Amino acid sequence: MAYPWTFTFLCGLLAANLVGATLTPPVVLSLSTEVIKQMLAQKLKNRDVTNTLQQLPLLTAMEEESSGGISGSLVKSILQHILWLKVTSASIHQLQVQPLADSRQLMVKAPLDMVAGFNTPLFKTIVELHMEVEVQAIIHVETSEKDHARLVLSDCSNTGGSLRITLLHKLSFLLQCLADKVISLLMPALPKLVKSELCPVLKAGFEDMRGELLNLTKVPMPLNSEHLKLDFISPVIDHGVVHLILGARLFNSEGKVTKLFNDVGDSLNLPTLNQTPLRLTVRKDVLVAIIAALLHSGKLTVLLDSVLPEVARQLKSSIKVIDETAAEQLGPTQIVKILSQTTPMLILDQGNAKVFQLIVLEIFATDKDSRPLFTLGIEASSDVQFHVEDCLLVLSFNEIRADRIHLMNSDIGLFNPKLLNNITTEILTSILLPNENGKLRSGIPVSMMKDLGFKSVSLSLTKDTLVVTPASS
Repeated sequence: MAYPWTFTFLCGLLAANLVGATLTPPVVLSLSTEVIKQMLAQKLKNRDVTNTLQQLPLLTAMEEESSGGISGSLVKSILQHILWLKVTSASIHQLQVQPLADSRQLMVKAPLDMVAGFNTPLFKTIVELHMEVEVQAIIHVETSEKDHARLVLSDCSNTGGSLRITLLHKLSFLLQCLADKVISLLMPALPKLVKSELCPVLKAGFEDMRGELLNLTKVPMPLNSEHLKLDFISPVIDHGVVHLILGARLFNSEGKVTKLFNDVGDSLNLPTLNQTPLRLTVRKDVLVAIIAALLHSGKLTVLLDSVLPEVARQLKSSIKVIDETAAEQLGPTQIVKILSQTTPMLILDQGNAKVFQLIVLEIFATDKDSRPLFTLGIEASSDVQFHVEDCLLVLSFNEIRADRIHLMNSDIGLFNPKLLNNITTEILTSILLPNENGKLRSGIPVSMMKDLGFKSVSLSLTKDTLVVTPASS
């Protein structure tokens, strides 16, 4: 049941929250080029890219490049003098990921460093060649006919002018001539070979990375009896930063969706990294839903004299000022019932947070009474403290204030509820506050940060968002 004072309170808070409202997505995971580079390098390592390079069929590529005609016969005569030709060592020197000039695409560069060797029955010496070539590809956002956007890697090829093949050691004149002919045949064959053999591995490694990122965002966040799931909406590349735009769904204990956040406009207010490798940005309304899920409001019923006898004594003294007869009705089984009327409202500011709650407080003279002596509607507020434990965001309410008290109904006649301000605050502080902080203690897991290789995180607050970044070392 909603009361008139509830409507007035909500209108005031809603007006305050709408000021400066932005087109911020519900949740955004922002990744720097450094994070993309490290993840892609690891995926290429997992796919054993060096083994792919070492298995390059150099002889076959040379034959195919110069097959047919007089040149083909010449190549065949040269290759008859080679027993084997293979890559003996290979590596990728410092994978690079850089933004392009349009700031909407990223360039991936993979400088390859290889040593190949060949021998011939004419000489006992193994000829070693140092081969350098750079492969490049573009990361961009591709939109399908159904308006589904995804990150893709395309336009994979060798970088023009990056090919170099040189001898590692000085050779005799005759062997030098043979080596020069082999190099001349490798120069046109190697770029095509690298493109046909390495580009598929590079694309596969990128797909592995993309899949891992999506899987990380899908891990449910347990929130006591409820849980939150993030939904991938679309990627955006902006000023060299990859943003994964995410929606959110809140599920109750029965697995039913109770809150849905998927509102994303055409023009987005995207966060900046500010020198951090990645950033998780959570919009305020999603954070409010998380807090409400952790609290999972229900009615608290307390036998006051048994649990908090001193508070029961103070309550009796406070009611005695209003009505001595009513005060005498309070027995040893007097009951206090506390109910949060609505979802908490959250006000964020730079570095500060405050939560507002609408609370119904009922006082029963004994546990046999079906009607309360009176019912109060309380507009309460608390400062919110955030701290980090490992990769768990833990929040707590720092004290609770009864900002306004309304008399909703009374069996002891009308009275000024301000007379009960002190005892009301004492009851909320002694009963509601520890109960809520106990529920909040389970925290908000951000396991994706740990899964991305960051052992600890830090957080900050803006006017409209909670921001999680890796902790500075």
